[in-house]
Amino acid sequence: MIDRPEGGERAVLVHIDFPAVGMQEDLLEFKELAVSAGAEPVAVITGFRHAPEAKYFIGTGKADEIRDSVVEHHADLVLFNHVLSPAQERNLEKLFQCRVLDRTGLILDIFAQRARSFEGKLQIELALLKHMSTRLIRGWTHLERQRGGIGLRGPGETQLETDRRLIRQRIKLISERLLKVRQQREQGRRARKRATIPTVTLVGYTNASKSTLFNCLSGAEVMVANQLFATLDPTLRRIDVEEFGPVILADTVGFIRHLPHDLVDAFRATLEEVCEADLLLHVVDINDTRMTNNIEQVNDVLKSIGADTVPQILVYNKIDLCSDPLPRLEHAEGDHMPRVWVSAQSGEGRAELQAGIVEILGQDRIQRQVVLKPEEARLRAALYELESVVSETIDEEGNCHLLVKLPKAEWEKLFR
Repeated sequence: MIDRPEGGERAVLVHIDFPAVGMQEDLLEFKELAVSAGAEPVAVITGFRHAPEAKYFIGTGKADEIRDSVVEHHADLVLFNHVLSPAQERNLEKLFQCRVLDRTGLILDIFAQRARSFEGKLQIELALLKHMSTRLIRGWTHLERQRGGIGLRGPGETQLETDRRLIRQRIKLISERLLKVRQQREQGRRARKRATIPTVTLVGYTNASKSTLFNCLSGAEVMVANQLFATLDPTLRRIDVEEFGPVILADTVGFIRHLPHDLVDAFRATLEEVCEADLLLHVVDINDTRMTNNIEQVNDVLKSIGADTVPQILVYNKIDLCSDPLPRLEHAEGDHMPRVWVSAQSGEGRAELQAGIVEILGQDRIQRQVVLKPEEARLRAALYELESVVSETIDEEGNCHLLVKLPKAEWEKLFR
């Protein structure tokens, strides 16, 4: 029914350099995105422009060069490392006679392949529908004929208008379901706060080995792969940190520069886990030449979702692959953010990382020796329920001598 070329795996990659800072993209990362999506890059076309061209985004000469490359390599797909307008995609497809996908569509396609949970699939479908709603005209121009009858909004509605209406209805339904998911997550967070168990969330650029570090700290077996966006669905595990006690460790989706707004909106329920965390472990691939820029991109995303005020530990990962493999915990002068060098693969630096976690989370904890009389059994039970009792002895008179460690707020609530 859709009169348009179908997609395939053989792809021509197009990367244009622009002087404007907001339009600059990374070619190496673009290649990694294409491979992660399952494409087989057969050619890379590069160029330079001061500003995009309205019709083709690129000049007519460069467009002819890409068309010739498509014919020469029998390519099924042209991928642009930039955001194209619906009209530009339509014009390029007509010129190349093959499928054209921009950076946003490529990232959405990867997310659609990776989603496993019900929530993740809903989030991806919502983002895809929002993206598709602005591009319906590309594939359905031949169906702009008048229709009427049962089930339609009345005589005179075109097929294109019908499809737009159906997409709006589907977007509304998915948004309502995701709202329920959001409420369920909020209930879980409130329960953890009542139990005074802090949450430590892993964040970082995609493919920084966050899931490997998550497995190292928790003993879990979350899927690990050397590819972009291997993890989409958040995973939570309860772990015991030495000299502190239990914490909830959360693994989240990786960030990337110029993350599509539709994805940020769709993953709002997931990203709230980051905003509500007590501590962020910002995982960085120390061997990545783009390390500094990746850190800035992650901090930009954290700021956009309101999580830039959450305390951070900068975790330099993969030290087993660099020339300085010494695990350590350091504090930069004039900076309150600890820095830890670790190897999630080998487990080196795990003790130093836990020491950094204790240092940050322990600032809000009180450790006291408490003596409770036999008639204060209810208070003793409350302390055990909070899992704040470190040790206990009972004297000859039946008094309980407790060494307790708990948050200041809980101390003031129990002993005011």
